[in-house]
Amino acid sequence: MILRAEVDIFDVMEENAYFYIDDTTRHGFLIDPGAQPEELLSIAEQNEFTVEKILLTHGHYDHIGAVNEIRRVLKVPVFMGRGGAFYAYDAINNGSKFFGDGIILDDVTILDEECDITLDANENFGVKAIIAPGHTLDGTIYYSALDAVAFVGDTIFFGGHGRTDLAGGSERDLMATIKNKVFTLPDETVLLCGHGRATTVADEKVRSWYC
Repeated sequence: MILRAEVDIFDVMEENAYFYIDDTTRHGFLIDPGAQPEELLSIAEQNEFTVEKILLTHGHYDHIGAVNEIRRVLKVPVFMGRGGAFYAYDAINNGSKFFGDGIILDDVTILDEECDITLDANENFGVKAIIAPGHTLDGTIYYSALDAVAFVGDTIFFGGHGRTDLAGGSERDLMATIKNKVFTLPDETVLLCGHGRATTVADEKVRSWYC
């Protein structure tokens, strides 16, 4: 089961947080809780979800804003990709300093290489963490072959791709990620983006922005 929760970021934008839940055990992952921790916790409680792990596609403020509050309640680990410390421990690099006191994430697990992340409740349910730099240094895609979905954060959107002009961004790295990591996934893979609507690998391969 995939449940998308669109959360409001400082009245500036909306961001997609996702619950990726095993239907059998009702355990799962919370991906990119960017804001509104009370709402996300309420969704989990109302649906009887047990969140085992928080997964971050990257360390920008609009994807990490609710992490500390949710982790204090649920007591669960937080995972970030290679280079995540650059954003987790620096409120300027993650952008939150420009909207207030700033967000610092302590005690995060850095995924230094591509790996499988599974549930304690069901080791057959999980995602593959794929290193995906470009939008940020720590970009990470979480791919499920079982459900043919990839949680791509701000790497790629419907009809476009993420910006590269913020700390740690690289246009060259992002296009390499899209070509070698996103577009090598099966064509039918649904790309669940950090903002806006979903798309597919097949649809984005033929759009003019890429061609």
